[in-house]
Amino acid sequence: MASAIGTLPRRVFDSLPDGLKRRLRRLKISLVPIVQCALAAGIAWWIATHVFAHPDPFFAPIAAVISLGLGLGRRWRRSVELVGGVAIGIFVGDLFIGAVGKGAWQIMVVVILAMSLAVILDDGLLIPMQAASSAVLVATLLPPGGVAGFHRALDALIGGVVGILVAALFPVNPANRAREDAAAVLTTVRDAARTVAEGLRAADTEPIAAALEKARGTQAAINKMRTDMTGGREVTRISPLYWSSRDRLDRLMRTADPIDNAVRNFRIIARRSLAITQRGERVRPELIEIIDDIGGAFEVLRHMMLADPGEDPDPVEAARVIRSIVRKARKDLAENSELSEAALLAEIRSLLVDLLMVAGLRRSSALATLRG
Repeated sequence: MASAIGTLPRRVFDSLPDGLKRRLRRLKISLVPIVQCALAAGIAWWIATHVFAHPDPFFAPIAAVISLGLGLGRRWRRSVELVGGVAIGIFVGDLFIGAVGKGAWQIMVVVILAMSLAVILDDGLLIPMQAASSAVLVATLLPPGGVAGFHRALDALIGGVVGILVAALFPVNPANRAREDAAAVLTTVRDAARTVAEGLRAADTEPIAAALEKARGTQAAINKMRTDMTGGREVTRISPLYWSSRDRLDRLMRTADPIDNAVRNFRIIARRSLAITQRGERVRPELIEIIDDIGGAFEVLRHMMLADPGEDPDPVEAARVIRSIVRKARKDLAENSELSEAALLAEIRSLLVDLLMVAGLRRSSALATLRG
């Protein structure tokens, strides 16, 4: 009875439309950063109001939220850029608007001055935007000069520091998001590989073309995976709670290039399969079976990514599965075959090298396995 109750939410989730499931997964991934932003905003406001007695310190919660954001990467950098941009904007706005007064042309000039100074001082993207927005606030809504300008700069500093502290004391698990990103990419290519195999068996171009389109659409997910891996490493540097996870993050990051290369090689396999089918040629069953097996290899690697330390499948088990496919993809399959089949086999063997590297082998060892 308990297990039935436990599986009920999963059954409800699986019955939802794909678009809604993607949105709910996105919300699940972002829940912890959202809570971090809320905590940081409230704490920054409280500190600026009750500790420093600043009236209406709106820069403090704004700085806290911007310094954190929903992404894991570059949070320390964002905090520095934010505080620097606010300080530049307030400095330029106070100096210029205090001297010449407010108006339309003054806004244009102060934006040029603030952004130009920010670009000269640093090449970050956030600094000039924050400098311009702070200068505009001084030029339109806030009284320039005096202690108010210092308070605004201090509020931005409070928000940035609080944001970093919240990220350190209430961190996102640095490995979880990277693992889920990698698993999502591997899931997409798993399904695409199996679809290509089905299309080759049926000599049907439609499913192969659909699989190729799916594989082409993975680049944004791969880029997100790389960003979250980099952000996870930043978490392990900032938060003492996850210092012990550095080695695990490093191992995850070493899979980024092989996963990217594997997806690129699979796209070539899908394109070649589509071209072969469009020409009315048939692919020998042994090659189709290997492509189907590659879908299974992507599934094993997906489980490996999501497995906790000590759980199966581990990299050794994943490598064993892929080696069994390597033994099938022997060179003599290309003997007495069409040139298109030989090229397809070559791409399959190249893809298997990438998969062995995802499973933890060095490139030299993966190539040796292929030659063996």
